[in-house]
Amino acid sequence: MHSDAVTFAVVFAVWLALAVTYATVPMFAMPGYAVVWGWGSLVFLGLAALTALAVRRAKHRRRHMERPHP
Repeated sequence: MHSDAVTFAVVFAVWLALAVTYATVPMFAMPGYAVVWGWGSLVFLGLAALTALAVRRAKHRRRHMERPHP
């Protein structure tokens, strides 16, 4: 599941790079697409954060369950 978070983070970086490229390179002349790619990158950033949070909670829950009870 950790690799899922890493994958979402990589996809976020690619989408953000495309958004910046579309917004700053005049040859493309597609500033409207920069907004679309930018919002898409935020979606993948959110997915990466939620997945990383789920991994952290699962590790914490597993550690809590492994403790011997008195």
